[in-house]
Amino acid sequence: MQLRSPAFESMGPIPRAYTCEGDDTSPPLEWSDVPAGTLSFALLVQDPDAPDPAAPRRIWVHWIVVDLPPDLRALPAGASAKLPPGARHGKNDWNRAAWGGPCPPIGRHRYFFALYALDTRLDALHAPTRAELEGAVAGHILARAELIGTYEKQLASRRAG
Repeated sequence: MQLRSPAFESMGPIPRAYTCEGDDTSPPLEWSDVPAGTLSFALLVQDPDAPDPAAPRRIWVHWIVVDLPPDLRALPAGASAKLPPGARHGKNDWNRAAWGGPCPPIGRHRYFFALYALDTRLDALHAPTRAELEGAVAGHILARAELIGTYEKQLASRRAG
């Protein structure tokens, strides 16, 4: 399975529009080569570099989506505001059920977008945390695809002459 975004290249910078310094909307995503038997998809977006890439202390969850339909092959920009029918948000580390874009306090962070093709639906999960999602998908992953983007905040000193 392959995961990509028309908004940024793998290991490339995530455009500002999708961050806390922009519109903070979810970026567009596209996937292909889905395995036979896929009954749903789950999406997990995490930053393993929090709070400082030089001394990371935790993984920060930016977005969780479960029960994306099996025939779906893309999410448009801003899909967090209106998920496809049947899909649901999980709870991110801002304690909300929606996209929370990159907003690193220091340095350039990496953002891992992981898409799981599952042989089941996750109907029992209503607004899952990362731990709940990971527990529910264990033993049900047919394929996993990953896309990594980066982001570093623009500094006020860079904008000042």
